[in-house]
Amino acid sequence: MNRSDVLIIGAGPTGLVLALWLSKLGVRVRIIDKASAPGTTSRALAVQARTLELYRQLDLADAIVRNGHRVAAANFWVKGKPVAQLPLNRIGEGLTPYAFLEMYPQDEHERLLIDRLEDYDVTVERNTTLESFTENGDGLTAHLRLPDGEQEICQACYLAGCDGARSVVRKTLDTGFPGGTYQQIFYVADVQASGPALNGELHLDLDEADFLAVFPLAGEGRARLIGTVRDERADRAETLEFSDVSNRAIEHLNVHIEDVNWFSTYRVHHRVADHFRQGRAFLLGDAAHVHSPAGGQGMNTGIGDAINLAWKLAAVLGGAATPQLLDSYETERIAFARRLVSTTDKVFSFVTAEGRMADLLRTRLAPFLIPKMASFETSREFLFRTVSQITLNYRGMALSEGVAGHVHGGDRLPWAHDGEGDNYEPLRHPCWQVHVYGDTSDEMIAWCNEHHLPLHVFDWRPAFETAGLGRNGFYLLRPDTYVAIADNSADPKVIERYFRDHGIRPFFNCP
Repeated sequence: MNRSDVLIIGAGPTGLVLALWLSKLGVRVRIIDKASAPGTTSRALAVQARTLELYRQLDLADAIVRNGHRVAAANFWVKGKPVAQLPLNRIGEGLTPYAFLEMYPQDEHERLLIDRLEDYDVTVERNTTLESFTENGDGLTAHLRLPDGEQEICQACYLAGCDGARSVVRKTLDTGFPGGTYQQIFYVADVQASGPALNGELHLDLDEADFLAVFPLAGEGRARLIGTVRDERADRAETLEFSDVSNRAIEHLNVHIEDVNWFSTYRVHHRVADHFRQGRAFLLGDAAHVHSPAGGQGMNTGIGDAINLAWKLAAVLGGAATPQLLDSYETERIAFARRLVSTTDKVFSFVTAEGRMADLLRTRLAPFLIPKMASFETSREFLFRTVSQITLNYRGMALSEGVAGHVHGGDRLPWAHDGEGDNYEPLRHPCWQVHVYGDTSDEMIAWCNEHHLPLHVFDWRPAFETAGLGRNGFYLLRPDTYVAIADNSADPKVIERYFRDHGIRPFFNCP
């Protein structure tokens, strides 16, 4: 009988990142997927800045930036006429080391994750499905169907459902998945094309009925098209070919299609599971939440789920925390998922709504408002902070406390660059650590040394004040780089009490 610490169902980006993070932290994982091979189509494209920041811990960020495509600008059109351009190349300057929008096709993304996972001697088991599972006190028993048709019984301490919107794990748990489905049908096509819109930038064209988004891919003339399927064609969406979809929006942007590499139609859903955890089973990614593609949030949110859960599972399995720590996974991630569904729903409804009022908003009001918004630095910064997920925080939740400077417990640690390096360099290692900006007490230094808790003291610089960091206080950072404690004192007893109250004995794998 096979036994693992964590059995992962589904080998998309969410499942692969969970497996990779757990493996890095010394957890025995087994990851299965019903597909016979990794995906070969681009699917999700955007890798947001917050994901890249977290990927530094796995030494993945540089490879994605090197091999992906950095989008220089977003161009807005109405009925084929340009109305605004939003520069993107350094839109987040000073906020993150990844101050841009990166496009990296999901098939290449998955191959990178699989290659890194194999460095830990972990291989995705293909053509393998989960049939059922039951919890039995100190673990789970799962029944798997193997490629040869034989059944295997697998024991695991925990199970992670990363198996998509039709999740077997979620259905087995009988967890509700409330929400709905948008009435519109959409198409997606990866094409080889030419024309002025194939300039490496993003283009969005709106008119009274259709919309077309052109997303650049790496390589000359490569692009992703997303548009609407309207009229009677929507009734036969499953049998449509690219030649059947409306050319109006495509002609607006003067896009000349030379070859269609992939074409599909789909409906968009917006749903959030009632629970992300039940006993020893967890839901992550599309198994837990699905929403519109507005803003390129879906895959990045699933990756965030995986990273949030990984360090907590590793701590509990390693005896460094009580199982109660795992309760915080649902609390922290479900709140964000619900906000995200609400936000993307509003944006998506604006872009795709039909009728006279929708036409008025998109073709008359939008050409007036979009240039105004794009011209203000505060608007551009707000947009970047939101879309990049660097504003995602866990303020007011169980593992978050205090405030120092403008930084609260639960916040992402603000990034600061001082010309020589940045304060994110120590975060490459997924462990608990303390940051001080300025001076600290001898008691803090002695306590951290005695308890083998990494302490990083940065000489005070103007860049830290600009970032909102407090001088001479301290920040206790979680392994996923979020702030656990923000405190203006230099008293180590605050840290000692925090760990005691939460049943945490930090696992120290930092150099």
